[in-house]
Amino acid sequence: MNSEWIKNELKGVADSMCAMAEQADVLLAIADACAKALKAGRKVMFCGNGGSAADSQHLAAEFVGRYKMERKALNSIALTVDTSILTAIGNDYGYDDVFRRQVEGLGQEGDVLIGLSTSGNSRNVLLAFEQARSMGITTVAFTGCGGGKMQQQADLCLAVPAGVTNHIQELHITCGHLVCEMVEKAMYA
Repeated sequence: MNSEWIKNELKGVADSMCAMAEQADVLLAIADACAKALKAGRKVMFCGNGGSAADSQHLAAEFVGRYKMERKALNSIALTVDTSILTAIGNDYGYDDVFRRQVEGLGQEGDVLIGLSTSGNSRNVLLAFEQARSMGITTVAFTGCGGGKMQQQADLCLAVPAGVTNHIQELHITCGHLVCEMVEKAMYA
């Protein structure tokens, strides 16, 4: 590894970021769905595994805490944080149901469920989407290039133009931040 490798890596990330401009309409639609739900007294739920679980927590925190504006807390939750719920469901029903059961118990018609998966094929997120759709919950997929199975199940899909896990996650958090800012402005500007 040398400085040329670093430059190439950063250029690859920058090129992918620039390519995201082609999905501006998808980002607008995602922000609009979230703002509409929140204005109606509903919530935005997030789920994902591994790094996507961390991104879920991060984005839910931006809504509940604040992103850039001083404002009231927004109703949001990451379904990745309650170890008692996760381990009980995992033990009693299996890991595939850890998000589905929470959507069933916590979700309401008019909510939004944002599932993050670099492959777009995470079974537990797919099952949560099935549950959400049966309850009238809008489903949003953040995936890698191609979208995977989540692209077919989601109401909205942001399939970022990257195929390497870390680059997908970098694009997900950047796009998530854009959504947070648009929602804040829609709610309070």
